Amino acid sequence: MRQPVLSRRGFAAGAALAALLPAAARAAPPAASRAEQWRAAMERGFALNDGTGLYREYASAEASDAKYATEWPFSQAHIAYLDLVMADAAGAKRHGAALAKVRAAEQLFWSDTSTTGRGGYLSRVVPPLGSGDDLYYDDNEWVGLAQVQHYRFARDPASLAHAKAVFELIRSGWSEDPSLPSPGGVRWTQKADNGDRNTVSNMPAAQLGLRLQQITGERAYLDDALRYYGWTNAVLQRPDGLYHDHLKTDGTIEKTVWTYNQGVPIAVNALLSQVTGEKRYLDEAKRIAAASRQRFTVAQLDRQPPPFNAIYFKNLLLLDSIAGTREHRPAMQAYADHMWRNRRDPATGLCRPRKGRVELIDTAAMVQIEAVLGWAPEQWAALY
Repeated sequence: MRQPVLSRRGFAAGAALAALLPAAARAAPPAASRAEQWRAAMERGFALNDGTGLYREYASAEASDAKYATEWPFSQAHIAYLDLVMADAAGAKRHGAALAKVRAAEQLFWSDTSTTGRGGYLSRVVPPLGSGDDLYYDDNEWVGLAQVQHYRFARDPASLAHAKAVFELIRSGWSEDPSLPSPGGVRWTQKADNGDRNTVSNMPAAQLGLRLQQITGERAYLDDALRYYGWTNAVLQRPDGLYHDHLKTDGTIEKTVWTYNQGVPIAVNALLSQVTGEKRYLDEAKRIAAASRQRFTVAQLDRQPPPFNAIYFKNLLLLDSIAGTREHRPAMQAYADHMWRNRRDPATGLCRPRKGRVELIDTAAMVQIEAVLGWAPEQWAALY
């Protein structure tokens, strides 16, 4: 299958994007002012303004830091602008040009080849701006899902081509090594010394496959999604429905229960119920969601990284849109309120970590959360 050609050019934005919003969204009030304040702080604290559209990774840069943020934090800033633009017509008008800039900058991480022969987004910008470095499948899956979200919003062929290219990379990352414990699964990274297979490298792959099946109608996407889903359930799901983090090459399981590793399987099950028409998948989505609500109080959520929580909550809203419920927004709002009161630095407006340095990804996550809290419930189906 021929690899789609990925352009580094910008994308249509601003008024053109606003015109694509449904009438109900165009009539909605502007996105919450807190989203705008987090966004403005992100720009002040991390934007380099060197013409690339890229950001630094840490506020108060140190001499040993790379000039540009790595792919995972950058992708979350990209998604922050996507969520802002999709909030309402005012957001599309105000932030369309910025979204076009970060979408173009995303392609500065793209390499036409990797260790499996497929192109993908590397963990650092490629030459001449950077070294390129390793490739992580989960990094690519977040970008692939952002491309799908943008395609379903703007209907631009380039976004769909990007998403399909990412899925071809994921297909190449399926482990065929019979010497590994529990053979199968998509590896976390292409690093030669790492054979970990993670919930986060498999369930977002399933989610991307389901979205591509919905767009294209091609059965192969569903088949692959079921393969990633089945392996993860067999190896990493706990009896209560929640998920461990990853299987190591020595056969031991890293059992940390991260929020994003619960949110994505919830959405995968909800999407499977749509695609297959089988109620059992929706029942499973609700079971995992209920178990996660029992586990994650606001205080416990504050001990999880903000980007993990952004992914978790947005996928809960996607479940609500498919199940016809509205039960998860209050918890998302409570977390946002807590972070505004307790983690926002009043001097800089940036998200303060519990420990360590101030990072781009945390503030970008808060932009996403506040932006999506400004969406009308009818729009939640567009998430991921």
